[in-house]
Amino acid sequence: MRLQPNHPTDDLKGIAASMLDGLLYGSGDAVIGINPASDSLPLLEQLNYMLDDVIHRFEIPTQSCVLTDVTNTLKLIERGTPVDLVFQSIAGTEATNASFGFNLATLEEAHQAALSLQRGTLGNDVMYFETGQGSCLSANAHHGVDQQTCEARPYAVARRFSPLLVNTVVGFIGPEYLYDGKQRLEDHFCGKLLGVPLGCDVCYTNHAEADQDDMDTLRTLLATAGLTYLMGIPGADDIMLNYQSTSFHDALYVRELLGLKHAPEFGELLARMKILDTQGRLCDASRQHPLLQHQPYLEGRV
Repeated sequence: MRLQPNHPTDDLKGIAASMLDGLLYGSGDAVIGINPASDSLPLLEQLNYMLDDVIHRFEIPTQSCVLTDVTNTLKLIERGTPVDLVFQSIAGTEATNASFGFNLATLEEAHQAALSLQRGTLGNDVMYFETGQGSCLSANAHHGVDQQTCEARPYAVARRFSPLLVNTVVGFIGPEYLYDGKQRLEDHFCGKLLGVPLGCDVCYTNHAEADQDDMDTLRTLLATAGLTYLMGIPGADDIMLNYQSTSFHDALYVRELLGLKHAPEFGELLARMKILDTQGRLCDASRQHPLLQHQPYLEGRV
């Protein structure tokens, strides 16, 4: 699961509350990733330091990512900011990527910059990419090519940079681009075919012809098909991006239904901190739980 503790004003206390909520539900073994509301470099730097502090304070075997664009992340690395993963949304044509403000040379520069930090503990996979059908069409840069072909092309780009994570945001754009929920399974198939660690933000916008029942069905189908990871958002409702996704509870349902485990090191942490019991079931967390003690961010002291 990607733990996604977004906040509409990037408030550290609000982000900390969502992050701790997710950890207490066993979410975050893929990444703890924040979509920032701001492009302010000092704020982005502060978010990176906050994530780094929490991860190291509790020795959480995961990685963090502030999902700003690659040019901002390059500036952060130059400032010595603790960056685990470099993020960038990518698309299937050069013109669309140019509209996003980068090219392949920019990705290579960022890849090398992230490697130079030597922050990895297992391997050197330091990139995180996001895709989604419709971006080429909305940029009027699809050159008459169908959406699915445009969507498969960035998976090959991602593979070139040995990403730790790739995910498709299949429902974020809305009904202007996706005909129905079944179309959303195509991305998973293409990602598997091209050999990238594809996850999925099983989501919809409120003007789409979709509801939570559709998301439950799609999430179950994708997990059965071997999806790499899902999103974890408090109550499945992202209060910053204003869309519906998957909750921490949804992940517990999928794990129990299909017998899916956490990443091993993360699972050991959950057992050690008594978040999960010996059967892998969620424990009740009291106010005295270690994760809730001495939290300067949650207490508003930072």
